[in-house]
Order: sequence, then structure tokens, then C-alpha cells
Amino acid sequence: MTTTYHGDQARVTLLHLCRQLRRSSTDAERLLWRLLRHRQVAGAKFRRQHQYGPYILEFYCHERKLVVEADGGQHALPEGMAKDAARRRYLESRGIRTLRFTNHEILQETEAVISRIWEEVAGPHPSPHPSPLPKGEGEDLPLPLGEGRGEGGRRR
Repeated sequence: MTTTYHGDQARVTLLHLCRQLRRSSTDAERLLWRLLRHRQVAGAKFRRQHQYGPYILEFYCHERKLVVEADGGQHALPEGMAKDAARRRYLESRGIRTLRFTNHEILQETEAVISRIWEEVAGPHPSPHPSPLPKGEGEDLPLPLGEGRGEGGRRR
């Protein structure tokens, strides 16, 4: 097995799997990718079969912290549902939202699926922190250029 310069064998294995998944997409994944790529949905850039931690995300928009998944029948089975729940908790703990659509929805109700994705992407940006800093914390930080800088570039 190949290792990265960090000695991370899992990452290399997942990267190979990402490439393999891109080559063997389902009809629903190919259709969705055709509609999401090239910033066609509210100007958002999506990545296809993107590795994030121990998971491979089918379609990931980093700037909006949004994952779009195309689910086949295995996701309706108890084992698939349990894996999906664990994955969702992992991603949510990192401030990432997930939209799930069945392959049937993507193929038969394409316009509704794209509309729902558009709403998520075009809506308000998620908070940069999973939970905002309490009042008073972070006030000693330098301000961005041109915003009320006093001596030393700190808030007064």
C-alpha cells in the first residue's frame, strides 16, 4: 500500500477510491454532476467525489459547507441508515450540512431537486464557527484593513 509523505495510508486509499467512483457513476450522479458543475447553481463551485476526513462526499461545495448526496436503494436499509446517520453527525459537528436525494428523485424530479439545492446555496451563509464566540471574546483581535484602526491596529 502506498503512503503519503505524512504516512497516511487511509488518505491514499480514499483518493484512489474517489477516482474509481468518478469513473463508475450512476445515471443519477452523472445527471446531477452535469447540472452542478461549472458554477451553474447560484455560482457555487461543487467538487465531485471529494474526500473529507474518513468519508467520500458525492458533491461538496466548500464555500457553502454543503454536501449533496445521491442515494441508491442501500441507503434505505437499516445498516445504510445507521451509516448515513453517523456520517451526518460527523459532518454536522464540522458545520457541514447534507442534502440527500434518492436516485429516483434526481432522475424523475430533476427540477425540484435543483431548486432545493439552489435554495440551500443561495440562502444565508452558514456561521463561520459552529457556535459564535460569546460576547466580549475575540474583541482584542486586529480589525480588517481600513476598519477603525487606532494605534497598534487594535480596537479601543
